[in-house]
Amino acid sequence: MTIVGVLALQGDFSEHEAMLHRLGVDTRRVRTAKDLRGVDGLIMPGGESTTFCRLMQDFGLYEPLAAFVRTGATVWGTCAGMIVLAREASDLEFPTLDALDIEVRRNAYGRQVESFETDLSVPSLGAEPFHAVFIRAPVVTAVGPAVEVIATASGGDSPVAVRQGSVMATAFHPELTEDTRFHSFFLDMVRSRAGGSSPK
Repeated sequence: MTIVGVLALQGDFSEHEAMLHRLGVDTRRVRTAKDLRGVDGLIMPGGESTTFCRLMQDFGLYEPLAAFVRTGATVWGTCAGMIVLAREASDLEFPTLDALDIEVRRNAYGRQVESFETDLSVPSLGAEPFHAVFIRAPVVTAVGPAVEVIATASGGDSPVAVRQGSVMATAFHPELTEDTRFHSFFLDMVRSRAGGSSPK
């Protein structure tokens, strides 16, 4: 049985849990290193990235999460989760996990009142556009050669969903929509690794 961990220090972790439950998947809230044992994948949700990192430090989760990523585990970060997974994040007072070869600029789409929604073309999810919700979202300013860009915004100039091996990140919040396709895509990645086959 697949068990997906959801980092539950701060942010919209409950929305991710609800989406996964809709897909028939068991979840576990991750707040300690012990909680990572036995999970098949991990979601790092959106929230406030500085608070997120401070709590990771306070809960002693930096090294356990980095070690979890190094095992090749399947991990997905949304918004603040993308910032924490990036190689470099501007104006962040804490270290990142350096799990994705990308550079990001925090809150680059503006303040909370400047949040917006838009339809994205995501070929990996099929022909139907994905309605994306951006809330104080980061902007990806640089992408390494091993990183696959899954979706772009701003006329194709700005990557907003990326993947490198078993690690994926989105600048937006799929968990705040009714569309389960990104969560299904992530579960396919989790199950492909568990089955020993190459992810799609």
